[in-house]
Amino acid sequence: MAKLTLIRGGRVIDPSQNLDEMVDLWLEGNRVLGTEPIPGAVPDRTIDATGLIVCPGLIDVHVHLREPGNEEDETIATGADAALAGGWTTIVSMPNTRPPIDTPAAVEFVILQAKRAGKAIVLPSACVSKNRAGEELAELGKLYEAGAVAFTDDGAPISHAGLMRRALEYSRMFDVPIFQHCQVNELTAGAVMNEGDVSLRLGLIGMPPVAEEIMVARDIMLAELTGGHVHIQHLSTARSVELVREGKARGVRVSAEACPHHISLTDENLAKFDSNFKMNPPLRTARDVEAVIQGIVDGTIDLIATDHAPHSPEKKNRELDQAPFGILGLETMLPIVRQTLIEPALMTWPEVIAKLTIEPAKLIRVEQYKGHLKPGAEASVTLIDPDRAWTIDVADFRSKSINTPYQGWSVQGRAVATIVCGEVRYLLDPHRETMMA
Repeated sequence: MAKLTLIRGGRVIDPSQNLDEMVDLWLEGNRVLGTEPIPGAVPDRTIDATGLIVCPGLIDVHVHLREPGNEEDETIATGADAALAGGWTTIVSMPNTRPPIDTPAAVEFVILQAKRAGKAIVLPSACVSKNRAGEELAELGKLYEAGAVAFTDDGAPISHAGLMRRALEYSRMFDVPIFQHCQVNELTAGAVMNEGDVSLRLGLIGMPPVAEEIMVARDIMLAELTGGHVHIQHLSTARSVELVREGKARGVRVSAEACPHHISLTDENLAKFDSNFKMNPPLRTARDVEAVIQGIVDGTIDLIATDHAPHSPEKKNRELDQAPFGILGLETMLPIVRQTLIEPALMTWPEVIAKLTIEPAKLIRVEQYKGHLKPGAEASVTLIDPDRAWTIDVADFRSKSINTPYQGWSVQGRAVATIVCGEVRYLLDPHRETMMA
């Protein structure tokens, strides 16, 4: 008989049902029973959620796990463990590994490794092009059948317009989105940061915002032509936000994500030449940050994703022009988003949680059983202490790498329990859990 779990006394927030109430939540085995009282029921496990937010398990659609090929940076197991500590129950892995995830066997490898780890659920994305070379379309149908939930060459843009058009056309057959890293490489060669006043002052080669915007505009037009779904990854400029807003107004199947670092940091942070602030797309200006935040608030930007990009210290601690792009994100997202969106009263907790649950679930077409707490849903639940004060410290990270720009920040808001398919896989405060003798 499936075990009963009672999550008692929390603020249950489920944006998919417009639910925001102080109620109990019942789980049975790996399924949600609901919030209605169950007379006479004796739970096998009780979790005290007093003072906590109880919400659907968070879903991150943009995570780099580095396995196979760069296990010194991260593995599927360590990345999925870091996800639990950040409150994520499901993450979508990117295919820019060595070798790339461009065959059914490679897709199945990711799924199997994640199951072996028994941490957060990992849903793989797969390459748009063979070997991520941008020349020949990968076998999208076979990749989908193997378990890929999205197609992307992330880390490299799909530069060839004809290839992008064919990808959008073929992906319609499976109703799978194309995730695009929007960048015109010819405009960013040798660049390490945003092109603007700060790069000029620092004497560094910059990436002009138009390098992103040209590709965003092109791909929105190609989605309009084909009827395919293009998802713009890590949107970072004010004009890109406008382009997505305009595309949506025309009915184009375009969605977009923003990352916590693009709403909390600016190119001014590069003034100390710290490679932990080096990422692609780069940190932009304060004006761009304001525009991206507004895009999240008004719904132009559908969801928040981390672009978790681990790199070992020996790689990241090089000169700025030699260090790789990318920062960690899984374990720091909640407090950064709280500080940036909730504390200034730009958004409420239910509005933010929608960007982390039902919206990403819709994007990868798993909303039937993920991203909500309706009866019968997957019993994946995140418990958040919205006001918990803590200091970000890489010594406590579960990720294999430590490349974060937030080291030492005093923050509030933290995931304190992460339940995956009915199993408590992360519990910061063990005293909150009571098991029936």
